Amino acid sequence: MTNPAHIFDLTGKRILVTGASSGLGRHFASILAKAGARVAVGARREERLSALVDDIRSQGGDAQSVTLDVTDRRSVVDGIGQIHERFGGLDVVVNNAGVSDTKSALEYTDDDWDAIVQTNLKGAWIVAQEGARLMVESGGGGSIVNVTSILASRLAGGVGPYCAAKAGLSHLTRSMALELARHNIRVNSLAPGYVVTEINEAFLNSEAGERLRKRIPCRRFCELDDLNGALILLASDASIAMTGAELVVDNGHACSGL
Repeated sequence: MTNPAHIFDLTGKRILVTGASSGLGRHFASILAKAGARVAVGARREERLSALVDDIRSQGGDAQSVTLDVTDRRSVVDGIGQIHERFGGLDVVVNNAGVSDTKSALEYTDDDWDAIVQTNLKGAWIVAQEGARLMVESGGGGSIVNVTSILASRLAGGVGPYCAAKAGLSHLTRSMALELARHNIRVNSLAPGYVVTEINEAFLNSEAGERLRKRIPCRRFCELDDLNGALILLASDASIAMTGAELVVDNGHACSGL
């Protein structure tokens, strides 16, 4: 019988985390490295990636930085090539890169729409596709974790393009899960609720944020560490029979009453 503790072990797993220069991505990379993974951190801001790599290595972890723009296929192909050269393959992709804005539906421009959908949906598609190609080539299968949002299924005002992109990514997750299962590649999504980060901390601590918090059944926003268990589950062999699934981590926000 398999030791239950061992199925969550990430020792030696080769993992790419996109959008790793700040927020969720930076946290995910650090947690995965502490769990024993060899982590490639990808984003456009090289100086932030270098600082993250130094931090991970100072704690005994194994990390490399990969400067990439998820909306540019050539950049992604080159970045994954660097990972292959350094790590010899790829076991897990954490598709985390994302951007958003807050405007009324009538104020968004075509450029606004393109910037949000290109990063959150097309960028995730490119990274998942190229990551899967390397997994197929290596023959060892793997896991793709698409970071969506509770806004993939619920609504908030002022973020229409973001909602559309995340809903698209949620459905794309299931579509890719169906097609890639034959290659022993699992594709699942992690859907966070409102998580306190440096970007939104001021809003979540405001009066408007307090009203939002009161609508959450558990009456609290998520902290970064609240996502650790779901992330490690989806990245590890503990989720070996899971594909096309979505794990919601939101203190019950998505199931709150109307």
